[in-house]
Amino acid sequence: MMNRKQTVGVRVGSVQIGGGAPIVVQSMTNTDTADVAGTVRQVIDLARAGSELVRITVNNEEAAEAVPRIREELDRQGCNVPLVGDFHFNGHKLLDKYPACAEALGKFRINPGNVGRGSKRDPQFAQMIEFACRYDKPVRIGVNWGSLDQSVLARLLDENARLAEPRSLPEVMREAVITSALESAEKAQGLGLPKDRIVLSCKMSGVQELISVYEALSSRCDYALHLGLTEAGMGSKGIVASTAALSVLLQQGIGDTIRISLTPEPGADRSLEVIVAQEILQTMGLRSFTPMVISCPGCGRTTSDYFQKLAQQIQTHLRHKMPEWRRRYRGVEDMHVAVMGCVVNGPGESKNANIGISLPGTGEQPVAPVFEDGVKTVTLKGDRIAEEFQELVERYIETHYGSRAEA
Repeated sequence: MMNRKQTVGVRVGSVQIGGGAPIVVQSMTNTDTADVAGTVRQVIDLARAGSELVRITVNNEEAAEAVPRIREELDRQGCNVPLVGDFHFNGHKLLDKYPACAEALGKFRINPGNVGRGSKRDPQFAQMIEFACRYDKPVRIGVNWGSLDQSVLARLLDENARLAEPRSLPEVMREAVITSALESAEKAQGLGLPKDRIVLSCKMSGVQELISVYEALSSRCDYALHLGLTEAGMGSKGIVASTAALSVLLQQGIGDTIRISLTPEPGADRSLEVIVAQEILQTMGLRSFTPMVISCPGCGRTTSDYFQKLAQQIQTHLRHKMPEWRRRYRGVEDMHVAVMGCVVNGPGESKNANIGISLPGTGEQPVAPVFEDGVKTVTLKGDRIAEEFQELVERYIETHYGSRAEA
């Protein structure tokens, strides 16, 4: 496993970011925060999917007033996931008028580029930091190149113009993003916010730009870092771009918490971005969240879609059951399940998994051997292969992980 860069740990409720803690997965609601019931439902859905921090928009008085009620209802339903308040433009006013909002949040997120304009920027930034100190809340100082502090950019452009060999505009832009984050963190510390209450992020929407910025940022500080490709996009584009960028950084040991900023399909489940974040970390061997399903892509030997349906069914079942299993079966998230479609690689992959099934391909004998820990234990036949294999998976979990359950 790759070595993680050591950063200062930041505690957000029961969750630690950095300081050697496992990389934290987070997400964000897209409900109107003033809609308490709708926001509570989505926070619970995201937490159930595996989001360890959930960010909510706090953009007006109705939203600020709703935050304590959201926290109270989440607690009543047994959901203790910390809430992060996302503030832009007017956060200083909202936190001043609604102290219960500040108390209910686990962390504040502020953007130096839009905390205030001109002469108002520094005093309003200071107010936000003072509230964080007063209520003992950590702060993510999140710079985004789409809303970069123009005064920082203008200053660096002027300095660049005076150089004998000026840098390119993209280079200056990247440096402006980093400088904004580091200078803002320094100001926050000067105002009394401890270093172990600061998380930094420098969001870019281009893969290479994001990698370059975080490599430089990581080399110049030891603050806890939040990773994410901003405006990643929809569907496979967003998933691929986020995976490409974050995997390179994670492989270098950079990053303490991540979010995958996918544009959801209209009306689609928001939790896909949580699943993608988990799968990036799990496939890289950095964390385990749910049993991994290994399945083949199919070929001319697998003209039946039976193995595809079974792989999907097993994967959905495992993820659905994980909230319960996590409490009952310690270590079950490390399990590997193989669902293979023919005899070429099927038996071998099944033997290498904790439990696996090798389904018949086209024209092969209609039998499906099942292997547990490398040993063939049974051969399934008939119309109930899927149901019987699922029962075997459940039985394997009970017999192999039930004894590990914590009291």
